[in-house]
Amino acid sequence: MFINLSSAQLYYEKEGSGRPLVLVHGNGEDHTIFNEAVQVLKNRFTCYSVDSRGHGESAAADVLHYEDMAADMTEFLEKLDLRDTVFYGFSDGGIIGLLAAAQTDRITSLIVSGANLTPQGVRLPLRIMIRMMYLLKKDDRLRLMLEEPQITKETLHKIGAETLVLAGEKDLVLQKETMYIGAHICRSKTMILPGEGHGSYIVHQTKIAQIINDFIAGPGSPDELGKEQNEIQI
Repeated sequence: MFINLSSAQLYYEKEGSGRPLVLVHGNGEDHTIFNEAVQVLKNRFTCYSVDSRGHGESAAADVLHYEDMAADMTEFLEKLDLRDTVFYGFSDGGIIGLLAAAQTDRITSLIVSGANLTPQGVRLPLRIMIRMMYLLKKDDRLRLMLEEPQITKETLHKIGAETLVLAGEKDLVLQKETMYIGAHICRSKTMILPGEGHGSYIVHQTKIAQIINDFIAGPGSPDELGKEQNEIQI
């Protein structure tokens, strides 16, 4: 279904029941990467899988900026009157989540995977590849990754949500970037997942659903009791 915002028209799908959970994909992707995860998550949450502006079935945009995309998500929450919201963002969706959570108290639980604060926060070979692709295609989604985001520690300090910062051991985002994000969000936990890449546990996977469920359930819950995890906690 579509929702008209002040400066964008976004497409989203809604499934399940319970506490609202907004899921936002990465650059060049759409909501369908979460199809498998939603089948698990819908038993506990009302899942809103959103196509960010300029992606999927959402309206095209001449120029993309992460700040605008975050403002879209804040307005999305307000227009649907979603409160006590869990926000999950992967890659670009994680960047959007950090910015949105710094703007609104409607997000009370935040989970981000493979998010970076600056273009320099990702591995150099990836930056070179993106630049070459942009020179060939002139796709503004690629330009976005070359020039943005520019998130400061002051912005991270504004995030009041309970936060889980995730990355794969073999992530495209530098591990020091992931650790820095977690260190500057007051109520946060950081997990580096052994053997995982940037999206190997997310894209068309149910593993991320279990991580979200466990984080929201909290320590000592039935979901957590007796459970062995291989993640490295920082």
